Amino acid sequence: MDFGLVLQADPPADDVIALMRTAEAAGFTHGWTFDSVVLWQEPFVIYSRILEATSRIRIGPMVTNPITRDWTVTASLFATLNDMYGPRTVCGIGRGDSAVRVPGGHPATLARLGEGMRVIKELAEGREVDMHGTRVRIPWVRPEAAQLPIWMAGYGPRALELVGRQADGFILQLADPYLTDFMVKSVRLAAERAGRDPDAITMCVAAPAYVTADDSAGALSHARDQCRWFGGMVGNHVADLVARYGEHSSAVPDELTAYIKNRQGYDYSHHGRADNPSTDFVPDNVIDRFCLIGPVETHVQRLMELREIGIDQFAVYAMHDERDSTVAAYGERVVPLLG
Repeated sequence: MDFGLVLQADPPADDVIALMRTAEAAGFTHGWTFDSVVLWQEPFVIYSRILEATSRIRIGPMVTNPITRDWTVTASLFATLNDMYGPRTVCGIGRGDSAVRVPGGHPATLARLGEGMRVIKELAEGREVDMHGTRVRIPWVRPEAAQLPIWMAGYGPRALELVGRQADGFILQLADPYLTDFMVKSVRLAAERAGRDPDAITMCVAAPAYVTADDSAGALSHARDQCRWFGGMVGNHVADLVARYGEHSSAVPDELTAYIKNRQGYDYSHHGRADNPSTDFVPDNVIDRFCLIGPVETHVQRLMELREIGIDQFAVYAMHDERDSTVAAYGERVVPLLG
């Protein structure tokens, strides 16, 4: 199993770069950041510094979207980084949440997302595409750098079908074994129906991991409060699913949707923050299912379950007050065991 580290592009950028260097030294294979350019700094500028400061770790957004930037811009950004540092980038992409909602927009349709993924990949890998009736190609892409895996994030049945039909990887932003198994199977089935090899799709679970010294009630309560924001973030996407499919729909498991019944909206000014006041509706049992909290042994047990399901990478969301010690604990006691 590979391990990734997910950070917000908070200033100063030097701190992000330093922690990515630490993660690489600890055995992490991937480094990710949010891509929400109003709430955080522009990630692609920082990616260049991370790649320069490291030698192996692969870098990308978790996740970008097909709305914030023109597709030619996104493709050229990735192609430029790959040309400068070798093919060490991954394009994590989804419909868009804070990046498009904060400035007043709406998430992309799946049709637009699918077309955006196709165009970005083709251009970044040096192939020609038709855009608005014009043939477009990035002429300076060198064959040895022409590699851009596209990993798509999603939860709903139509999104999972698109992942299986088109994407190189699947990003699932929660670590509940039951839901992970359900969604991975959905992606694999969609791949088979599309005539693709399901085993060729990289499966990535991304969720907060908070390592505590013990499993005392006080330690677990504090860890839950530090990770409760994640249930609120996932709830934004779940609310879209409930609006589309209704409550108790056969298309979406109740284990994913039931917990948002008391959700009262969402304040993006606290997005991804441990002090987010919009996440009081998230119950403790959801945090325990969606996140990894507790002593190292608890993390290892859950990760072994996820690996058995077929997860290739666990990406640690480190947005809490013990991010350095959690990265260190993973480097010392988790990555050597499961990596």
